Amino acid sequence: MPLRLLLILGALSAFGPLAIDFYLPSFPTLARVFATDVEHVQLSLAAYFAGLAIGQLVYGPLADRFGRRNPLLAGVTLFCLASLACALAPSLEWLIAARFVQALGGCAGMVVARAVVRDLCDPINSAKVFSQLMLVMGLAPILAPFAGGLLLRVLGWPSIFISLALFSFICLLAVAMWLPETLAKDAAPAPLRGALAKYQRLLADLPFVGYALTGGCAIAGMFAYIAGSPFLFIELYGIPAEHFGWLFGSNALGFILVAQLNAWLVARHGPAYWLAVTVWFYVACGLILLLVALAKPSALWPLLLPLFGCIACLGILLPNASACAMAGHGHQAGSASALLGSVQFIIAASAAALVGVLHDGSAWPMALVIFACGVLAVSFSLLTRWAERRIARVST
Repeated sequence: MPLRLLLILGALSAFGPLAIDFYLPSFPTLARVFATDVEHVQLSLAAYFAGLAIGQLVYGPLADRFGRRNPLLAGVTLFCLASLACALAPSLEWLIAARFVQALGGCAGMVVARAVVRDLCDPINSAKVFSQLMLVMGLAPILAPFAGGLLLRVLGWPSIFISLALFSFICLLAVAMWLPETLAKDAAPAPLRGALAKYQRLLADLPFVGYALTGGCAIAGMFAYIAGSPFLFIELYGIPAEHFGWLFGSNALGFILVAQLNAWLVARHGPAYWLAVTVWFYVACGLILLLVALAKPSALWPLLLPLFGCIACLGILLPNASACAMAGHGHQAGSASALLGSVQFIIAASAAALVGVLHDGSAWPMALVIFACGVLAVSFSLLTRWAERRIARVST
């Protein structure tokens, strides 16, 4: 895949994590500005997750009916305008609503990026490309919290959302100028009235659902970490907001490095094999994290080690779950991508909200949710392999 196209798809895929990670250091500041607490500010994060889950279901059929470019251009424009609305928010309620609309726009890039990869690549090469996209996407968790903390200290919290508006405007120009239409010219336009039936058929596809749920539980653990880390690092262990990005970025670096390793691994055993193996490492790191959190260490570093392991495992879990789920659905790549992303972010939103519900001033709620996500990921992985073996026996 050409480098320019890869960079554009990576930037589009980064809309989700960038719009999340960029404003994480501002949580305590937003709580003071809007005269509330961090737990209520976290509702703006949950609203963003909900918008990602709902919006993707809309863009999938649109991308199959009207092509990849036009729905994408509309979504990026909406993201840009909603980012400006966030910067002008006079109240927390306004911010929560604007974040929901921002997600409705941003999820277009996530849906279309996966669909474009499926348009152009087979399952093995899809896993490789998704791993390469993780390199571009992974820069967001490294740079965004650091840059967000710096902007917060120098220019104030609205500058964070103004920067997101500028980023999305640049992406809009890049898409308009350089992203070709990848939906096959001879493909019959998919009628919108058949969208619900198409989703029903996908939900009846047990391997698709299994891979979607496995990846969804893995990404839910990451978003539990995202929701809980501002309190853990800044409030509980006293890390300055401008230094938050260094800790957050170190975990993202592990994610990037393992994702690049995955591009080499899948050429040898395939994405399904490495997905099934890595979920066990993920749940093991989650168990260690929970045990350390229950011990209530006086220093932060005992928590950082298993956290690093959990996030690094995602460099294999996420691209391989996506590649396995999308395999065999080239004729409906937009809808498959939309349902995959929607399922994943519904689980992610639930995990992030659960961290807030269980909040008690310690690290164990975040650790418990991450471990539970690992247990569920292992369970769904085992069920998926069972379903595939059963289908193979029936077909023979």
